[in-house]
Amino acid sequence: MPGGEPPFTLRCTHEGLDSLVRALREEEDGKQLRKDLAKEMREALKPGAVQAKSSVMGMVSHGGMRTGPPLRTSIARKIRPEVKLGGRWSGARVKAFKTKNVRGFPNAPKRTNRASGWRHPVWGNREVWVQQRGKLEWFDRAFQGREGLYKQAVEAAMENMAQRIASRVR
Repeated sequence: MPGGEPPFTLRCTHEGLDSLVRALREEEDGKQLRKDLAKEMREALKPGAVQAKSSVMGMVSHGGMRTGPPLRTSIARKIRPEVKLGGRWSGARVKAFKTKNVRGFPNAPKRTNRASGWRHPVWGNREVWVQQRGKLEWFDRAFQGREGLYKQAVEAAMENMAQRIASRVR
């Protein structure tokens, strides 16, 4: 975990983003400009989210006699691009959110991604526990070799907004 980041987020920040956010706030209709910038940045990261969803759906399933919602599908639904402009941090990332109310396993995205896996009781026998492993680093590997592409797409969205602001000044 380089930099102390959780293994299930991809964060892309840029030193110019804070100054761009300040310029947006100074605009008369900065609220709409910020909304448009966030939308464009999310669109830039959507291919990464789709790749991560595809990766988790490729995880082996031993279905069994479960009557609850499918785990892989539930995890895939919770993967989405996130953009924040201002506040504690400004940036864009693809994040796997917790899976609340899914088999009592809210940390499913994080646990299925790590090498050590997770422990759970055997279905129908609460006294016997087993160790289970998911698809190793399914989230991380979905972005390997493509980090620069997503960073470039986010920076292009920022540049487009800067051009929009500059054209309003002229």
